Amino acid sequence: MAAEGPFWQRVGFVGAGRMAEAMAQGLIRAGKVEAKHVLASAPTDRNLCHFQALGCQTTHSNQEVLQRCSLVIFATKPQVLPAVLAEVAPVVTAEHILVSVAAGVSLSTLEELLPPSTRVLRVSPNLPCIVQEGAMVMARGRHAGSNEVTLLQNLLEACGQCEEVPEAYIDIHTGLSGSGVAFVCVFSEALAEGAIKMGMPSGLAHRIAAQTLLGTAKMLQQEEQHPAQLRTNVLTPAGTTIYGLHALEQGGLRAATMSAVEAATCRAKELSRK
Repeated sequence: MAAEGPFWQRVGFVGAGRMAEAMAQGLIRAGKVEAKHVLASAPTDRNLCHFQALGCQTTHSNQEVLQRCSLVIFATKPQVLPAVLAEVAPVVTAEHILVSVAAGVSLSTLEELLPPSTRVLRVSPNLPCIVQEGAMVMARGRHAGSNEVTLLQNLLEACGQCEEVPEAYIDIHTGLSGSGVAFVCVFSEALAEGAIKMGMPSGLAHRIAAQTLLGTAKMLQQEEQHPAQLRTNVLTPAGTTIYGLHALEQGGLRAATMSAVEAATCRAKELSRK
C-alpha cells in the first residue's frame, strides 16, 4: 500500500463499527479516498463485512493498519481503546496522524498512552456522516499543528460540517449532535404521528415530516437566520402556526429539549471521568 499514493489518500480504521463505517462511506462517496485505499481492522468479521462490501481492505491486525496507513482513525469502544493503543504503540512513528472518535477519552490520556510527540486529534462525529451530512467537531493534541487540522478538516468535510473547537466543547457536542440525532428522530416521529392522528397515511406523514426537517435545516444554514427569526416568518396573526406553537409551549417542548441536551452532556462528562 505504501506505493499507492500520498498518505492522505490512505486511511486506516481501527474498529469497524457503525461510526467507522459511516465515516468511511462518507469519504468514499465524496471521492476523498478510494475504497481500495481504506484499511479497517476488527477482532472478527462481524463488522468487517460492511467494509468489504464497500470495497475496502480489511484485517484482524491493528498493528497492520498502523504499518500500512499514516492517517489512522481509532473508532473502538472507549473502554477498549487504552488496550488497543498499548498494542499499537510499538509501531507508531513520527509519520503518523492518529485520530480518536472514542467518546470520553481525553487528548491527555491518548498522549500518555502513545509515544512522546505523537500527533493526536480527537473528533466527535455523528451518524449522519453516512449520508455526508454529519456535524463534527475536532480538537488537536499538543503535537498536532495547523497542517494536521487542515488535512483532517479537508477529509472530514466529505462527511459533513467539521469545525475545530476547544476540547471542553466535545462533551457538549456529544449531547447536542451525537445524541441529538435521536432527539430529532423523536420529534420527526411525533410530527408524523400528529398527522396520522388527523387522518394522513403513515408512510406519507413520515416522508413529509422528514422533508420538513430537511428543508428547515437548509434554510437555517443557507440564510444564516436565527431560528427565532425563521419561526416568526411562518407566523400570521390568529393563524395555524401560533395555535400549534402554543400547544408546544404548554407541553414544555423547549424546556424538555434543553434538559435532554443537558442530561446527555452530563452523561458524556461522567463517562469522560471514568
